Amino acid sequence: MTPSTTATLGQGLPSPLPQDYQHFLQLGSRRAPHTLHVHERGYRSGTINTDALGLRYSHSAGKRFSAGERGSGQRVNLLVGGSTALGIGASCDEHTVASHLSTLTGEVWLNLAGCGLNASQELLLFLTHQHRLGEIGHVVVLSGINTVAHQALGDVLAGAQGQEQFQVQQDFLNSFNEGMPPTRPVRRKSLWQRLSQALAPRRQAPAPAWPLPPAEKRLAGAADNIGRTLLQWERMLADSHATLTFILQPLLPWCRESLPAGEQAMLAALERQPANFDRLLDGVFDSQLHTAFFRRIKNQADPVPCYDMNSMLSSSPVFGADLFIDRLHLNDLGNNALAKVITAKLGLAQEKHAQRKVTPIKLV
Repeated sequence: MTPSTTATLGQGLPSPLPQDYQHFLQLGSRRAPHTLHVHERGYRSGTINTDALGLRYSHSAGKRFSAGERGSGQRVNLLVGGSTALGIGASCDEHTVASHLSTLTGEVWLNLAGCGLNASQELLLFLTHQHRLGEIGHVVVLSGINTVAHQALGDVLAGAQGQEQFQVQQDFLNSFNEGMPPTRPVRRKSLWQRLSQALAPRRQAPAPAWPLPPAEKRLAGAADNIGRTLLQWERMLADSHATLTFILQPLLPWCRESLPAGEQAMLAALERQPANFDRLLDGVFDSQLHTAFFRRIKNQADPVPCYDMNSMLSSSPVFGADLFIDRLHLNDLGNNALAKVITAKLGLAQEKHAQRKVTPIKLV
C-alpha cells in the first residue's frame, strides 16, 4: 500500500504525514496530552487502524492482532513506546516495527504504544491491559524522547502567570502533537482575501518564549525517570517468563552525522517552522548530551539490558537511504531496518521458545 499524497500544513510547510495520520492525531489532541489516553477506538483508514481499545493492529502471517483481539492460548511479545513504536509514518499497519518484528521472528508482537506517552505512562498502559495479554515472551521498550519532552512540558505548565499567559499555554497544549505541526481547519477565503494575501509580505507570528531549564538538567531528570520506570517494569515481570529490554529510540540529530538528500530537505522545512514538540527538545540535540543521557539511563536501570538505537541503526545495510520522515518518525524502510536491528541484536530471528525461565540478555 502506498502512502497518500503529501499534505500542506501551516505557512506552506509540507507535511510527510498522510491525511489519515493527520486526522488521527487531530482527534487525539482533544484530550490533554499530559494525561494518559488511548487513541480513537475503532479508527479505520487505509493507513492506520485501531481496535476497540484504541490500540493499533500489528500483522503476523496474514492475520491482524491487538491487545483487544489477541485470541487465546498464544504467547505474545510487546513493543512498548510512543509514536515511533506506534508506527506513525508507516504507510499501513503491516509496515510498523511491531508487524516487521512479527514477520522476522515468526511470533506475534502486539503494538502497545501511544502517541505522546512518557515512560511512566507507558507502564500504566501496560498495567491497564495486562489482564488481556496472557503469556508474554519479550517486552521491548522502544522509547525515551517523550520523557525528555514531558520534562520540559512540566516546566512550561508551571510557568503560567496571569490569564493571558495561561490562555497562551492552553493553546500550546491544544496544539501539542508528538512530532506533528499544529493544524487548523481550512476555511475558504474570498477572492479579495486571497489576492491580498498573495500580494502582502509573508509573516509568521512569533513563537512565544518558553523558559526552560538547561538541556543537561532536563535530560538528567528524564533519564532518572526512565531508569526508575524500567526497574518497576523488571519487578512487574520478575515472576514471569518474559524478558525485558530497553532501546533508546532513534532521534535524527543523534543518529546521523550526515543526512541523505531527502532528510536534508525535510529538516530544513522543519527548522523554518518548528513544531511545539520540537521546541520542547530545544538544546538536547548535541551528541555529547545524547551520550551522557543514555549512559545515565543505563546506570539507573541496571540490571535491565539497555541499548541505544542511535548507535545501532548504522549497522543496517540501508542506513544511507532516507529513513526518517521527521526527527522522530520513520518511513516503511526505516521501520523495517529498525526491526531487523532489534531482531539481530536480541537474537530473536524465528525463535522457537520453550516453557522455561529465559535468562535476561546482558550487555556486552
